Amino acid sequence: MRILTEQGAMEYRAMWMEGDRVVMIDQRLIPERFHLVEFALVEEVAKAIKNMTVRGAPAIGAAAAYGMALAAINGQDLQASAALLKSQRPTAFDLFFAVDHMLERLSRGDPPVKAADDYVSSIVERCKRIGEHGESLIPDGCKVMTHCNAGALATVDYGTALAPIRLAWRSGKRFFVYVSETRPRLQGMKLTAYELRNEGIPHSIIVDGASGHFMRQGVDLVIVGADRIAANGDFANKVGTFEKAVLAKELGVPFYVAAPISTFDFGLGSGKGIVIEDRGEEEVTFIEGKRIAPEGSGALNPSFDMTPSKYVRGFITEVGILAPKEISKLKGARL
Repeated sequence: MRILTEQGAMEYRAMWMEGDRVVMIDQRLIPERFHLVEFALVEEVAKAIKNMTVRGAPAIGAAAAYGMALAAINGQDLQASAALLKSQRPTAFDLFFAVDHMLERLSRGDPPVKAADDYVSSIVERCKRIGEHGESLIPDGCKVMTHCNAGALATVDYGTALAPIRLAWRSGKRFFVYVSETRPRLQGMKLTAYELRNEGIPHSIIVDGASGHFMRQGVDLVIVGADRIAANGDFANKVGTFEKAVLAKELGVPFYVAAPISTFDFGLGSGKGIVIEDRGEEEVTFIEGKRIAPEGSGALNPSFDMTPSKYVRGFITEVGILAPKEISKLKGARL
């Protein structure tokens, strides 16, 4: 991804491995500060996944792959390390997919770092292909709406929802992006806007509740990412996605989900089986360490919601754009 620094524009991935350490961008500090952190233990990577130093389903999977590599390098119990990593975020399927992938590779005696690098490079390449397929959906002069952050920060590079936007812009198309702030952690305002600014793509941040207002004024399509997609096309994504999908359907705005095969959970028949992660109420009641809610008032904080497939026009994947009834073609596909 393109990052603007005091030394000029530089290209970064969201994470990589140097020797026996994992290096990643601390996403909690953006946009105030660009800072790299290093981890040498699987336990440290697990904590980084839990506290959202790294977030976004494919990036969580990549971090887990590197965490498993660290466990193997340090001679730790791989099954225990796998269980630890899987316990950190229950909704994102890429986490489980990546850990199982690494267990298989390591059981064959593959070098740990190479196995993890192979996995991460595959995710990056698949996101690039998502961008190549989805770019055709973005005409010159259109208006696009996003939710949360499904960009390079969330996927190591390119993005899922932002991959078509990024590649369309680089191909010479000119358009505008509505970036919903995405309460309560503001990943849209902090991260998606940061990525678009670095790319020079025109955009404006809107409050989540203004989505319907701007759709009615004229939005050409909505593109979001996903954290887990069931076999029938129901999917979980950052809370607030369901409302956007319903509004888009009502107003006739095409609604697309961009995700790699690693996000599809064919063991789930429908979205009713998706576990929705509940996070601490302080994410809602505090902003930047200052309490904004009355003392004594609690908060409910589901991190995701589930959107039924009937609201989805298509899934933008690395193999093409598929209608919900067509995603069974992906079953059994391997990274």
